[in-house]
Amino acid sequence: MGELGGRKTLSAHALSVNVTTIVLSHANREFMFSSAFDLKNFRLPAARARRKPSDIVYANSDPLPRGALLALAGQHAVMAIALSTYALAAAKLGGLSVAETQTFLTCSILGMAIATFLQAWGGRIGAGALIVHIPGPIMVPFVAVVLRDYGVGGMLMLGLATGLPAMGLSRLIPHLRALFPPTVLGVVVCMGGLSLIQGAARQSLGISESFQVDPLSALIAGVTLTTVVVLSVWGSSKMKLFGLAAGIVAGVVVAALCGRLTGLELFATAPVLALPVLPAPIFNFDFALLAVIVVVGLLGQFDTFASTVIVDRMDDADWHRPDMKTAGGGVMANGIGNVLSGLLGAMPTGASSANIGLSHATRSTSRWIGIVAAAAIAIVGLLPQATLALTIIPTPVIGAIQVYAAAFLIVSGIELATSRAIDSRSIFMIGLSLFVGLTVMLIPELAESVPASARHFVGSGFVMAGFVAIVLNLLFRIGTSMVAQRELGQEADLITPVTEFVEEQGGIWAARRDVVSRAALAAIEATELIAAAGEDRRAMAVRARFDELNFDVEILHSGPPLVLAGVEAPEIENWLEADDDAVARAMANVSAVLVQRLADRTNVGTRNGQAFVLLHFDH
Repeated sequence: MGELGGRKTLSAHALSVNVTTIVLSHANREFMFSSAFDLKNFRLPAARARRKPSDIVYANSDPLPRGALLALAGQHAVMAIALSTYALAAAKLGGLSVAETQTFLTCSILGMAIATFLQAWGGRIGAGALIVHIPGPIMVPFVAVVLRDYGVGGMLMLGLATGLPAMGLSRLIPHLRALFPPTVLGVVVCMGGLSLIQGAARQSLGISESFQVDPLSALIAGVTLTTVVVLSVWGSSKMKLFGLAAGIVAGVVVAALCGRLTGLELFATAPVLALPVLPAPIFNFDFALLAVIVVVGLLGQFDTFASTVIVDRMDDADWHRPDMKTAGGGVMANGIGNVLSGLLGAMPTGASSANIGLSHATRSTSRWIGIVAAAAIAIVGLLPQATLALTIIPTPVIGAIQVYAAAFLIVSGIELATSRAIDSRSIFMIGLSLFVGLTVMLIPELAESVPASARHFVGSGFVMAGFVAIVLNLLFRIGTSMVAQRELGQEADLITPVTEFVEEQGGIWAARRDVVSRAALAAIEATELIAAAGEDRRAMAVRARFDELNFDVEILHSGPPLVLAGVEAPEIENWLEADDDAVARAMANVSAVLVQRLADRTNVGTRNGQAFVLLHFDH
């Protein structure tokens, strides 16, 4: 999830120019066909039914006005191609020539467009969500080694090594729900945000190797971030859609005024259109290197998984748990995209957290934005002048956007992890995972003591935090039964033991907080209803069962089963002149109604000679 973005070394030439306008003008010229483009004539594969959140303007499958669609897609394209500098960094480390680097960058941008399109399209080959792809940061050192030893032709084997295992994993994800509860995913998302901090701070503040802050870089980043935040918080609904674009424009203008906008002279020699030349694939590959790439590629799917969960959560007001089908589709799209990128001789891609932050800032998660953004990215990839315009966006501007993305992901991860009831197991799992990830991140020298083959695995705080979270989650499940029961004594007050039992088990099982609260309240009402029903009824025990989809609480009692069907709440005005017995009966009716309304489903009956009240809650 960490995009660090590289600083460009270009010749100085100070001139005030709106780079974003240049890019969008290219995109607009290429999208002249949009006069005949009507979203009503196109139909995306059906997506999971969602209830649109109140703070989202354009949700998952919402069509957009043409102007808003092009502007929002343009912002995502600008952000994604600006972060394509990972491909440039890998090309530089791999020793490619200038011509080879240009071809490699073009093909990598086309690979980004393919993966972005697959994610937005959905169906069986994508998440069906606005997830934009960029060259995968975690793969930079491995891509550099392959480019150095095998040239661009080695990208096919690298694409197969990262793509095919991901495609296989996507089929298993729906069956791995226990491995990825929200507490684990919250750790992954939070670490994704934390991993952005170092790069975002260095870019925004212009921190040198001697740890000196550059005041002009801080000014440019401050203006960019302030513009984005002000428009996102206090702007009108339309202004919020273009807050990030406005921030980029403001940052570029300030950079131009400060003499920090460089490289404009390169436009004179850049061609208008350039088609890539596909390299001849190389299959004679080192098996050990290939094995390491497979492992790292699979670990990188934590990123894709977490990205689909965050976008799905943003897009659904009734979100309760990760949709494993959507997550599997996201991993499948990433795998297919990597295979196709390898065929092009391009770098493998990964989900862009900065673009997820952009979706949050613009309050727009429509798949149509992803479709058009993919087209814009592909077109810009074939236009060297447009690519150049994006790559000369000043580093502090990109850094400021990374700051916004980091803040959003950190808070989203914490919120996701704490959406479940927390007990000592969850505390240790979350705390120790973050501790390990941050330790690796803050003390990178630790990775130097491990074998070189495992160094990139152990040296990634993001990967280590996710790995430790999964292992601890499985470890703490040992000895934890999914069925628990507590006997109730003869004490008159049963509220405390019933409440403590339900809340304690909810914490052990990491159930949703809202479900645990409703279950505890319903169990109390059911217990009081049993006591008030007479006929020698008394609550004897409380039993609970849990899986990721269901939370059941059962009150076992003596006497005949209760009757809940047909019970209605009495009118309050009828209580005023009623005697004590009538008031008691009315209160019992209220408890019966509350039990049925708090639980998603109720059932009463007898099992093995024991009467029970079953309270079912969808989880």
